[in-house]
Amino acid sequence: MTDAIDAASSNEPGFAGFDPAPAPQPASAAAPTPYRVLARKYRPAHFGDLIGQEAMVRTLTNAFAAGRIPQAWMLTGVRGVGKTTTARILARALNYQTPDGQGAPTTDLSEFGVHCREIIEGRHIDVMEIDAASNNGVENIRQINDAVRYAPVSARYKVYIVDEVHMLSTGAFNAFLKTLEEPPPHAKFIFATTEIRKVPITVLSRCQRFDLRRVEADVLVEHLAGICRAEGVDAEQEALAAVARAAEGSVRDSLSILDQAIAHAAGRITLDEIRSMLGLADRARVIDLFESVMKGDIAAALGELRAQYDAGADPVVVLNDLAEFTHLVTRLKLVPEAVKDNSLAQAERVRGGDFAQRLSIRVLARTWQMLLKGIAEVKQADRPVMAAEMVLVRLAHAADLPTPDEALKMLRDGMGAVPAGNGGGNGGGMPRPPSGGGSTALAARPILASANPAPVPVARVAAAPAAIVASIEDVVALASQNRDITLKIALERDVRPVRFEPGRIEFSLAEGASRTLAQDLSRRLKEWTGQTWMVAVVNDEGGATLREQAAAAKDQRESDAAAHPSVKAVLERFPGARIVDVRDPRAIAAAENAASVPNEDEYLPDAEPLFDDAEPDFDGIDF
Repeated sequence: MTDAIDAASSNEPGFAGFDPAPAPQPASAAAPTPYRVLARKYRPAHFGDLIGQEAMVRTLTNAFAAGRIPQAWMLTGVRGVGKTTTARILARALNYQTPDGQGAPTTDLSEFGVHCREIIEGRHIDVMEIDAASNNGVENIRQINDAVRYAPVSARYKVYIVDEVHMLSTGAFNAFLKTLEEPPPHAKFIFATTEIRKVPITVLSRCQRFDLRRVEADVLVEHLAGICRAEGVDAEQEALAAVARAAEGSVRDSLSILDQAIAHAAGRITLDEIRSMLGLADRARVIDLFESVMKGDIAAALGELRAQYDAGADPVVVLNDLAEFTHLVTRLKLVPEAVKDNSLAQAERVRGGDFAQRLSIRVLARTWQMLLKGIAEVKQADRPVMAAEMVLVRLAHAADLPTPDEALKMLRDGMGAVPAGNGGGNGGGMPRPPSGGGSTALAARPILASANPAPVPVARVAAAPAAIVASIEDVVALASQNRDITLKIALERDVRPVRFEPGRIEFSLAEGASRTLAQDLSRRLKEWTGQTWMVAVVNDEGGATLREQAAAAKDQRESDAAAHPSVKAVLERFPGARIVDVRDPRAIAAAENAASVPNEDEYLPDAEPLFDDAEPDFDGIDF
């Protein structure tokens, strides 16, 4: 069956599985044909066979048609996208010759010429393929420099294909430069590499560079379907889509996986067979896991992960699939037309579109970042499934928290408590841990997006009092409240108060202070209070600056603390111990009172941590 297909395909231009093997001999004289893997059997033989590289093919076709053929090419890309294959096709195009001795360099290679079969099979005497990983020394390049001077034996050009060229040593690259810049007219060089950054710029500047792209999933699925038809293999479309996703844009990887799947299934290739072979998670179950996490239902999420793990799924693969689905939902939210992508399964189209409407970009971005960090942790963990479970716990806990802008919006709208489902209901305004009830990120968005939200009980409603400015401390507080940090620092550091009364401030300046401080303060006070203030700088010696007063108060507190009998006992018991901070009980009480009253101009406090790492205080003193 296979030999018949290969023989038929030799007369069919553009067939993506052309087999350059000799025509089969009669059965009586033929020896058993050794099996060839799909990646070799369906290796492209001309530019029409290449898939996913249309830009490169068009450029090369135009260059050959115009006779603008450079002396060297640099082909780069990930593994399995066709770098070495393209190099062989280029060598064939350069040396194309018909049996009657006619022909010129061309990209029209639908029919085999005199040298084509030997070049494609890698055994032509004038086309040398060199593995730079094992021939990376100066001596190896010196041999090429010596041999390149001689004319080709039978072909039009001597072609040197150097694979993995980034493996050459620095000395080898330097030895190559002169020959590469001015090679003989009969010599061409084709380099292939997966690590383009490791190739010196001096080499890159002498080559025409082509970046081979990863093949799109839908193109890869179509290619695999054609090979299955040629091989007489029955395969589900979703199974081929799973193979294409696992290959990550590599044609060779996809053919290797397909080869393995044919042997594994021993019949019809189904999605379940692919999952079982590769340890993949069920796509629908990944979506179920995503929904449980977004609802904050930790119990269901952990149960689903453990079930997939028991079924043979790799925890890293499950989290990767979860991240991939998160990206898909984000893409569907930003580009709704992406739902028409043929490579998407029905469940991905329907449920992904539903999630895209219900989840905000901030929630999706936060989930993506946490998954990226979690995947790295799981890869390094001794117990991957446990690490994956902890990642899901973090995700579910975060799904129960409102984003900062949503929390601010709630406060500005007069909502004294966060609604249930967005972390409210615990009495303190702090997000609660997820309880498994399922009312979190997915349920919160419609509430926030509602045009006419239901009335919410208001904990406190109070008119904002007029600003009271009775001291220099009040002026500093006003600057801090209006986010004028520069003026606040100047007032604390450079102002020595002399006289303060409503509407008039007199002070002297500390050394190095700004000479425009008085004018700036007068202008800002008028903006903040609506009144005109007379601010003057006098020559009288003023009092201490606020920063000096704070330092003196701190020193006094430390001195008083050092005299405390308990502190004395500690310092004597632990030689070398010192007092590093003394908290003023009045300041602590004032801060607690201020924190209990929500202010729309203040930042929200951080979410309640899972674990409290703060050290206990000893009589208000930290050591």
